Amino acid sequence: MWPLYAAGFTTAFGAHGVAASLGGDAAGAVTSLLVLGGLLALYDGAEVLLKPVFGALSDRVGARPVLLGGLAAFAVASALYVLVDAPALLWAARLGQGAAASAFSPSAAALVARLSPTARQGRSYGRYGFWKSLGYTLGPLLGGLLVRAGGLRLLFGVLAVLGAAVAVWAALAVPVVPPLPRARQTVLDLARQLADRAFLVPVGALTAATAALSAGVGFLPVSGRAAGLGPVATGAAVSLLAACGALVQPRAGRALDAGRLSARTGLVAGLLVTGAGLSCAMLPGLPGILSAAPLIGVGTGLVTPLGFAALAASTSADRLGRTMGCAELGRELGDAGGPLVVASAAALASLPYGFGALAALIWATAAVGSLPARTTAVPPHDGPP
Repeated sequence: MWPLYAAGFTTAFGAHGVAASLGGDAAGAVTSLLVLGGLLALYDGAEVLLKPVFGALSDRVGARPVLLGGLAAFAVASALYVLVDAPALLWAARLGQGAAASAFSPSAAALVARLSPTARQGRSYGRYGFWKSLGYTLGPLLGGLLVRAGGLRLLFGVLAVLGAAVAVWAALAVPVVPPLPRARQTVLDLARQLADRAFLVPVGALTAATAALSAGVGFLPVSGRAAGLGPVATGAAVSLLAACGALVQPRAGRALDAGRLSARTGLVAGLLVTGAGLSCAMLPGLPGILSAAPLIGVGTGLVTPLGFAALAASTSADRLGRTMGCAELGRELGDAGGPLVVASAAALASLPYGFGALAALIWATAAVGSLPARTTAVPPHDGPP
């Protein structure tokens, strides 16, 4: 399982390590805000388009080959900019990294389910989420240090070595998991599965939690600066958010496996806590930030492993890759949509109202998730006519 956790760390570190460092590149590869925005969008855009595709491919050919191919492609794409330091190659390298992460991220999530006993899937997804959160947390810090020491080429060189090392480790340690025979499925069958409550509720919760996480990381520092706080205080608040999310995930997974917590209860509770954190962000100054950050972290830390475990439990093994790819797509949409909701409401009113608007949407998602599943009524039958 450890190479799969390392793959989760790699995609998170690659996403945030480069994204947080592009604006401070001393080599001048980023020449304007428009260029910066395009480079940031390339990675996420590739993931949004390709994760469901590679997830379905892993069901067809096996998750292990897609995992290894994605990690190898990530290493090659990263090395591309190291070998040729040119702006055009930076664009190509970033696009290649995003496409490669689209391959090995959902396949790693599917392999976590295939290689874990059913009774331990919550714990496995909790650990997977912990290492992914660690990549998100350390990415900006380590990426900034590497760029300061040797520019973007050094950062991309480290990512190339990391991707290659994890690929070799996975090739040696991850067992062959052959694809399972699949029943033929029509477009109508696919639409019915994607509209099923067992799919929509966990994916909706994952999307909402990721939206809150992205908005918190992006806008809590803005709120802190408006209150006169320095970069150290606002950076510490973001680190507190990420650390709370990372620490809660393994504990949530163990509670699910032990039967102390159901997936439905945990998802609803996590969304309620997350919404409470966003509402606390409406408070002015340091009290609002210090109360919002841990609540958002704890709430998203509850939702993430329970959402993936619920999807794994409700999906047949031959469709895991596609399901995880679609779930990752939902998270990417939340990653982009959360800041857009906050920014749009803030533009109309003010930043506190932006936090409030997103909190209301997340509480609405929790309300939908708490509704009991509909059952089909069976008409009474008194015997043969």
